[in-house]
Amino acid sequence: MAKAPVLGKTTKADLPQELFAEPFHHSLVYETARADLASRRRGTASTLTRGEVSMTGAKAWRQKGSGRARAGTLGVPSRYGGGVAFGPKPRHYNLKVNRKARRKAMRAALSVHAERGSVAILDAGAFEAPSTKAAAATLKKWGARLPTLLVLEAEETAVLKSFRNIPRVTVVEVGAVAVADVIGAASIAISEGALEKLRERLS
Repeated sequence: MAKAPVLGKTTKADLPQELFAEPFHHSLVYETARADLASRRRGTASTLTRGEVSMTGAKAWRQKGSGRARAGTLGVPSRYGGGVAFGPKPRHYNLKVNRKARRKAMRAALSVHAERGSVAILDAGAFEAPSTKAAAATLKKWGARLPTLLVLEAEETAVLKSFRNIPRVTVVEVGAVAVADVIGAASIAISEGALEKLRERLS
């Protein structure tokens, strides 16, 4: 694999074929991206049922003789301040995607960027100290289309600090990158170390 400059355009021929030559599987990529986004939902929304509202369960007034319509407890959903019928409760939104299917979907998402020419290899060693100014200049020189995804190793903190404050640039550790991140970016940059980790993870 040819070594790219600090952040330069990379052709499909320069990229490892085992990662960037997968045919696009629309339904598989869709299901995996959907599962990725669903797993990020907190699922903490909660409402009170009629049994949980702070209200007496006693009959509001006597059945007969008051001239008013008969009524039971005031905590029913049809009354103001009553409990919610079939409201949300804490839950998880996780969807299962098989490991082989997830790997295949990731390779397909990466291959789309290879076909478009929107992949760059980053030489993380060029950033000895954090510099947002240098990072922005590097993206401008590359001509990156926004939003841009930057995939790094956890140890590459200088690069992370350089790029993380740039608008519409998302920095993700290679172990946490998801199909939704890759397919949702207009361009992606991958450090050389992260590329090797991806090769191990997706092979």
